[in-house]
Amino acid sequence: MKIVHIITRLILGGAQENTLITCKLLAQRGHDVTLITGPAIGPEGELFNQTKNQNYKVIVVDKLIRPICPLYDPISYFQIKEHLKRIKPDIVHTHSAKAGILGRFAAHGLRRVTGHGTRGTKIVHTIHGLAFHPYQNKWLNKFYIAVEKSAAKRTDFFISVADAMTAQATAAGIGYPEQFITAYSAIEEDAFLEPTPQEHRNGFREKYEIPEDAIVLITIARLFMLKGHDYIIESAKELSKRFDNAVWLFVGDGNLSGHFKNQVQQMGLTQKVKFTGLLPPDQIPLAIQSSDILVHCSLREGLARALPQAMLCAKPAVSFDVDGAREVVNESTGRLVEPKNVEQLTLSCAELIEHKDLRDRLGKAGREFAKEKFAPEKMVDTIEALYRKLLEEKTL
Repeated sequence: MKIVHIITRLILGGAQENTLITCKLLAQRGHDVTLITGPAIGPEGELFNQTKNQNYKVIVVDKLIRPICPLYDPISYFQIKEHLKRIKPDIVHTHSAKAGILGRFAAHGLRRVTGHGTRGTKIVHTIHGLAFHPYQNKWLNKFYIAVEKSAAKRTDFFISVADAMTAQATAAGIGYPEQFITAYSAIEEDAFLEPTPQEHRNGFREKYEIPEDAIVLITIARLFMLKGHDYIIESAKELSKRFDNAVWLFVGDGNLSGHFKNQVQQMGLTQKVKFTGLLPPDQIPLAIQSSDILVHCSLREGLARALPQAMLCAKPAVSFDVDGAREVVNESTGRLVEPKNVEQLTLSCAELIEHKDLRDRLGKAGREFAKEKFAPEKMVDTIEALYRKLLEEKTL
């Protein structure tokens, strides 16, 4: 099959890692794969270098950026359309909001008749997260929903990274239930499953001045609005009084980095809350394996990649009960917390800090659960089978 994937930018993020894994495995299976993307610009770090020396082609559309831009967006649309016209793909598969809209509109305009019967280029969109959410202006939400409804009319099939995304999209009138399938976002598992030598874990802790006997609660997320760091800091203030050996580790960067560091300083938690800044993707397994509990308090997330990553490392997860979190976090693998409920967050973390046997039991169960559900081959098998099914159907 001739396949084109389109994504807005290759920054550090779950949607981007998902797309790169998909392109790599599809190319390894003999498909002709092209990835169209914008520049990897942003404080989150980039993954563009991972496209090098792969068996798929990469095209950069310079004006394809994340924010809505009346000047650049039409340029990006026409450039994407020209690339698709030249490539003549069987499948166009889009990711993320901006690329999802521009890519689907461009692909829909290039439906074609092939020599294998009457069928057009098939259009697939993966929902990694939705642009509309309760913490946003209602008129902006209405705008996003209207645009997504329009793009849905130009979409043959949707892939959701969690059942929750399907439910939210269809509830908003985006697509029909029979147009959706769930494919959990794959993780390159080996680095998370392979035990890290104790001296490497000790070295990691020493780097951030974390004592060997500390119980480390790690958070892997952009230092950005709605990611929940403020709730974690608030709970840390209470928990640090009760557990002298508890330490919080924030992995990531973003435009609220200075704000959170000031908040930590003002609360007298400088020795308790550590910031690593950006870590390269290959350091994330070491960071998790050098910790004890994953805490994720984002208020909106398709399905946070950090949750199964922690499980693969046999670490329990504490997460706000949002979007797809409950599809992986339960009483057997961690603790779900009511969003914004700091008291409940504090109690759940305290339980895990206090009981090592519980951490070990939940971690072991989480690893067995995640190994099968988030395997790259499983995700790409689902995607490839969907492509084949769509191409067997004639365009009406």
